[in-house]
Amino acid sequence: MSSLLRQVVADVRRLSLFRPGDGVVVGVSGGPDSLCLLHALMQLAPALDLRLHVAHLNHGLRGRDADADAEYVRDLARSWQLPFAGERVDVSAFAEEHRLSLEEAARQARYSFLWRTAVERGARCVAVGHHAGDQAETVLMHFLRGSGVAGLRGMRPSTPLADLRGLPDLGAPVAADVYLVRPLLYRRRADIEAYCLEQGLAPRFDHSNEDTTFYRNRLRHELLPILRTYNPRIDDVLAHTAEVMGGDYDIVAQVTSAAMSAIEAAGSPGEVRFHLRSWRALPLGLQRSTVREAVMRLRSGLRNINWEHVEHAVRVGCCGETGASATIAAGLALTVDYDTLRIGAEGRAQPGLVPQLDAAVELAAPGATAIGGGWQVDVTGCAPAEIGDHYAANDDPWTAYLDARATGERLLLRPRQEGDRFQPHGLHGHSTRVNEFMINRKVPLAARRGWPILIGAQGIAWVCGLRIDERAAIRPDTQSAWLVRFRR
Repeated sequence: MSSLLRQVVADVRRLSLFRPGDGVVVGVSGGPDSLCLLHALMQLAPALDLRLHVAHLNHGLRGRDADADAEYVRDLARSWQLPFAGERVDVSAFAEEHRLSLEEAARQARYSFLWRTAVERGARCVAVGHHAGDQAETVLMHFLRGSGVAGLRGMRPSTPLADLRGLPDLGAPVAADVYLVRPLLYRRRADIEAYCLEQGLAPRFDHSNEDTTFYRNRLRHELLPILRTYNPRIDDVLAHTAEVMGGDYDIVAQVTSAAMSAIEAAGSPGEVRFHLRSWRALPLGLQRSTVREAVMRLRSGLRNINWEHVEHAVRVGCCGETGASATIAAGLALTVDYDTLRIGAEGRAQPGLVPQLDAAVELAAPGATAIGGGWQVDVTGCAPAEIGDHYAANDDPWTAYLDARATGERLLLRPRQEGDRFQPHGLHGHSTRVNEFMINRKVPLAARRGWPILIGAQGIAWVCGLRIDERAAIRPDTQSAWLVRFRR
């Protein structure tokens, strides 16, 4: 048994890549990696009790060369007495239709084809020929694009095919039972080529792999050679990074799952909600990971999430007032609700997110007034002794203490009007337009028109949920106050 074959056997057993009786669809392009993989699995199949199926996808990108590759793999399968499945896809047309790069379009077409073949053949595994060099390129690619632990762990030796990011909907529950395995992931390209030579294999070579207009090829032929002048073992360093990050990711995933269970609130289909106070109490790392997890749950096909979008969403979630919103990715936004944090479709006004008014409502003072939309406003009179420290300690944006002498006894609640101005408390009498204030507080456009404004004897007393007016604020000489509280 050759050295490489012994190493592959050890990896297969250490990682439990196969089970006795498994059907295995082997993706074979005809190149050295996939040819080595197929030949090695043929040697191991009797001992491991594997049923092999050869699969080849012609991407339609290289004309006669691609057709010759397909014929070569078909003839090889026939000569080795293995079942064969082949298909041709116009990847250029697919890329144009779905606005993808050729690399990404080819990836999606390839894995979709391999999955369908596995389902049709009743196979539990799809095996591909990725090796240690591919792993180094993948880790470097994720690093350059900006990635967290999930991306820096690179490719995994075994993963459910349905978990791959960026694929079209695989469309069947059985997809979760099909595993993508990489038996050569820890083997060097030089060892694979030596194995082909040793075994008398004659692989095909895809000259498009030399085309540096493709991003991965530029890493392989331009950047990695430069990095090797700094560290000749950079490929090993990147592969080891993937292993370390893979172990760390498992821990992060467990902690994130526990956090999600602890902070998740009931929500509607197509959204994820967190209890606001509980989410804000999480460490920053878990705030980031729970936002990412919510996005991936809602957009399982999304391959990459922009780092800046996640950071902005976390900042808004931590500091934003009720109604503040931040775009994340793929049509999703994070929005601060009264007592929850919502991640869902962007640009949709959510019923009950904030109180909304169609017309003016006079508040019972004191008393309780229903204002529609499931909301009620309670007004309670307070003497100075009753206010105490509650005023300074109030952190509920929808509760306000107002000087009753300044507001008077008649309190009117109405929607925002064009041209409204007020003096935000803390700005020493400076006046600003209410709409501009709302824009600065990132209040969604859809919520501004019906936003509740409390009117007292001197005009606007409170832009509800955002800021009270300087003239209505509690002062040391305040003799009586109104406690105004919105509640569902």
